[in-house]
Amino acid sequence: MHRLARLFPKSYNAPVSLSGPLRSGSKASNIVPHLQAPTLSFAKQSNHVREVSEQLKQSGILKITLGFPDNESKYLERLLLNLHHHHGHRLPITHSATRGWFWDIRPTSTNFQTTNHQARSETMANFPWHTDCSYEDPPPRYFALQVLRPDRYGGGTLSILSVERLIKLLSPSSRATLVCPEYQISTPPEFSKDSIPQSIISSLLATDEGGQASMLRFREDILTPLSERATQALNELKGVLESIRDSSQLTVNLTSEDLPEGSIILVDNRRWLHARTDVKDPERHLRRVRWDAIPFQNDLM
Repeated sequence: MHRLARLFPKSYNAPVSLSGPLRSGSKASNIVPHLQAPTLSFAKQSNHVREVSEQLKQSGILKITLGFPDNESKYLERLLLNLHHHHGHRLPITHSATRGWFWDIRPTSTNFQTTNHQARSETMANFPWHTDCSYEDPPPRYFALQVLRPDRYGGGTLSILSVERLIKLLSPSSRATLVCPEYQISTPPEFSKDSIPQSIISSLLATDEGGQASMLRFREDILTPLSERATQALNELKGVLESIRDSSQLTVNLTSEDLPEGSIILVDNRRWLHARTDVKDPERHLRRVRWDAIPFQNDLM
């Protein structure tokens, strides 16, 4: 039997809290739920797939450690197929008109995955707080990153931030504005597809099934506010993000030590923002997949 290694103290059995502050100085390994996949067959074992599904529902973040080499990402491919067949997850989206489910994240200055367009993930620069694929309608609910080669020199740290915690730091007026469709979101050229427009008009904030504003779509460099109040709300959001950038009580930082080779991190793309520090290792290599694109709505607002 495999074991769900929560990496919490033994007496702690609650799921990861999205609403309260993190303990000051908490290590990522004490916060992120953790599963082991000793063999490829775990990708189709019903108990394992169910635990993945439940952890994503509860906390919206999960680390999986593979016990076998998997440079072709067969485990992820089979896991997502089984989440689709048995737990209602929609299949992964394609990354662009020329790329399929998987996207290789590694620095390059010439060999771009989309002809003539370098994605931000293909640089060694930092990548500030954002939602993956925020320009899609609807955006994918989840993304996963498989570590094929970690940064050996201390760069490329993945930071995550709870949207629920973030929203509580905003004024009521800004929250009310962010749920209104008053923002143009442009599609980066490297991710253009025949099936999607060059831009969409949408809200940035959405509610969950309980009516709580807890889901966000955000990437500053492709956003254009369409009204004065939308501009003010966006500026407040950006200011809050800047002020909490280094807050250990609000962010979780996952270094190469936390995510070594053979690790996979799965994240709820709407309930957590993520960011990346400068990459220091030109050989760093991750592989990404995005899935379960369901409507981004404000039914109860």
